[in-house]
Amino acid sequence: MAKPVPRLSPEDIQRVVAAAWVDPPPYDRIRLDYGVGPGALQQLMRRELTPSAFKLWQARDKKTKRPTVRSTFPFGR
Repeated sequence: MAKPVPRLSPEDIQRVVAAAWVDPPPYDRIRLDYGVGPGALQQLMRRELTPSAFKLWQARDKKTKRPTVRSTFPFGR
C-alpha cells in the first residue's frame, strides 16, 4: 500500500496534477519538488480527477513506463 499523500496546499495539488499529465510523467521531479512518490501520486490523481480522467491518465501512464533494468542491460532480451 502506498504512503499517504503529504499535506499540500490547493495550489501545490494543481501543480502536481499538471506535472503528472506531462508525457512521460516525471516521477523523479515530482518527488523532489513535492515529496510525492509514484504510489502517492496515483492516490492523489485518483482523488483529484474524475473517474474517466483518472482512467485516461492511468492508461497514458502505463504506456510510458520506463524500461526495466533487465530489458536494457547489457543488450536487452
